[in-house]
Amino acid sequence: MNLDDFIREYTDIEHQLGDPAVHADQQLARTLGKRYAHLRPIVETYREMETTEADIVAALELAPEDEAFAKEAAELEERKHELEVKLQRLLIPRDPNDDKDVLLEIKAGEGGEESALFAGDLLRMYLRYAERIGWKTEIVDAHHSDLGGYKDVTVAVKSKDGAWSQLKFEGGVHRVQRVPVTESQGRIHTSAVGVLVTPEAEDVDVQIDANDLRIDVYRSSGPGGQSVNTTDSAVRITHVPTGVVASCQNEKSQLQNKESAMRILRSRLLVAAQEAADAAASAERKSQVRTVDRSERVRTYNFPENRISDHRVGYKAYNLDQVIDGDLHNVIQALVDADMERRLADAQSP
Repeated sequence: MNLDDFIREYTDIEHQLGDPAVHADQQLARTLGKRYAHLRPIVETYREMETTEADIVAALELAPEDEAFAKEAAELEERKHELEVKLQRLLIPRDPNDDKDVLLEIKAGEGGEESALFAGDLLRMYLRYAERIGWKTEIVDAHHSDLGGYKDVTVAVKSKDGAWSQLKFEGGVHRVQRVPVTESQGRIHTSAVGVLVTPEAEDVDVQIDANDLRIDVYRSSGPGGQSVNTTDSAVRITHVPTGVVASCQNEKSQLQNKESAMRILRSRLLVAAQEAADAAASAERKSQVRTVDRSERVRTYNFPENRISDHRVGYKAYNLDQVIDGDLHNVIQALVDADMERRLADAQSP
C-alpha cells in the first residue's frame, strides 16, 4: 500500500466515523476508530512533509535577495529529513495484534512461597502501571498462596490504543533477588516468576466448535467466599483437537467461570493458530515462558541494589522502587525502541 492509498483509506474512515449509523455497531466503530488512530500520524506526517517541501522551495527562491531565507531553507531541510525518518518508521508493517487487548498471566515458579509473593508484587506493578496510563484491568482468575501471594493469576488489560503493543514484551521469566519475609537470617534469595502475555481474541478471531470442547466442573479451592468448597463452580475447558486447556475458579457461579475460561481459551487458541500459520509469530514469542527456571530470565529485580535490568536490550536503572510501584514507562519504551530498530533494519535489508 502506498501513501495515496493510506490517505484515501484515512479519508474514507473519517467519513464513516461521522455517520451515526456506524456508532450503532460498537464493534465496527471500535475497529474503525483504532484503524483511524493508526493512520492519523502517517497522514499528518506526510502532509507536514509536503508543506515543508513547499516552504523550502519558497525560501530558496527568496534566498538570493535575503540571506535569512537561506538560513530558513537549511533549517527546513533538516526538518524535512526528520519527517522522512519519522514517516519511514510509521510505514514499517505493524504487528497485527498491536491493537488488541491482552490477557496477562503471572505464575509463581522456582522459589516457593517467596516466588508467589513476588507474583503478587508483579501483579500490583502491572495494575498500577495500567492505572497510570488510563487502562482498564480485570482479574479473570486467581489462585492464592498461603501467605497472600499468588500461585498464578490472570488479568485482562484493556486499552483504547491496544495494550498488546506495549505489554507483549513482558512475556518471559522475571527473576527477583531480595531477602524474603520468610528468611530469618537475612540472606538474599533468588526466585523466579513466569509472565505469559497473549492477545485477547474476539469471537470473530477464533471459531470454536462446541463439539470439540470437554468441560469439567470441580470444587473451588482457596479464598473466595462462602461458595468456595461447597459447590462445583470451578470450570476447566479442554479443546480436544489441540489439547489447549483453560480453567477458572475466580467467580462464584459456574456460568461466570465458564465465560472467563472460554475467554482465556480463545486467546490461547488464537496464539496457537498464529504460531502454526506464521513463523514470525513464533519469533515474537520466543522470549515467553518455557519453564519458570531462574536461568531463563528476561528481567532481574534486585532489591538490595534497587536495580532493575532487562537482559534482552541491556537496559539497567536504579529506580526499582519506582518501577515496582508502576513506573514502567522507561523499561517498556526501551523494549519498544529496540523492536522498532530491529524491524527497521529488517525492512531495509535486501
